[in-house]
Amino acid sequence: MSIQPQSAIPPLTDPPPSPNGGNVLQPRAKRGMSRTHKLLFFATAWLICLMPFLFWWNTWFGRKLSDQQLNQYLHDTRKPRHIQQALVQVGERVTRHDAAVTQWYPDLVRLASDPVEEIRNTDAWVMGQDTSGAGFHDALLKMLSDSSPMVRGNAALSLVRFGDASGRAQIVALLQPAHIIAPESGHIADADRPGTAIHQGGLIAKLAVADSSQSGDGALEIRSPIPGRIRSLAQTGANVAAGEEIAVVDPGTEQVWEALRALYLVGQIEDLPAILPYERDLPDISNDVRQQAMETERAIRKRARS
Repeated sequence: MSIQPQSAIPPLTDPPPSPNGGNVLQPRAKRGMSRTHKLLFFATAWLICLMPFLFWWNTWFGRKLSDQQLNQYLHDTRKPRHIQQALVQVGERVTRHDAAVTQWYPDLVRLASDPVEEIRNTDAWVMGQDTSGAGFHDALLKMLSDSSPMVRGNAALSLVRFGDASGRAQIVALLQPAHIIAPESGHIADADRPGTAIHQGGLIAKLAVADSSQSGDGALEIRSPIPGRIRSLAQTGANVAAGEEIAVVDPGTEQVWEALRALYLVGQIEDLPAILPYERDLPDISNDVRQQAMETERAIRKRARS
């Protein structure tokens, strides 16, 4: 709304006389929005639009980074997502055969032992994109004993690209459901529902323990070590003992498909019991996974006969 210029005619100090001698009541002019209120209004509207953009800008891994930014992000220990974003873009440049990307290869070897699981997980995938990378093979072999099942699995999948089947057991493990046990005795204070899709590290239950000094507020968060879908889960209010199974999480479709592709190349007869369940015609098994499972079985049996 624009502010109208003031009239050049000075206002009357007294209202004009009415025909009957009385005064005519002048209508009160409507007051518009003040300049300050306008500024506040537009500033608020601008922030409402800006904040989602800033969040997207800072979290979207597809935003292209310059060489200088890549170097900064790979060393930004305060923001693990920056390191992940840089790793993803290094991986993309590797697949495009960008010769300049080799300057960051020592960083990839260094990050194989980073304390953040998500960083190690991404790093294992990136190192598998170039089998000529100096130090990559040795770093991946060490990652087969990582504390995270996902890091071990990604390292094993990458090693297959090197023609190395050392991680075959870890690949077979990617086809298996995760069995989550209670770290302490207590009762389930809250729980998700079976059938719910869950991401890696996603919260599936809270366990109220008898010794609250172990968890501060008396509740331990139970999280999924893998992405997938909850097959079974103890009900809210159930009492559980330390070491007792709380939940079972089936692996996600992408994880299963990648494992089956790798076993197509390095799988053995003893791996078939883990593969055959994915050949079933079930709603939770996609056609792509089912087809890959059958092709993997045929490849393994063919190798066994030769």
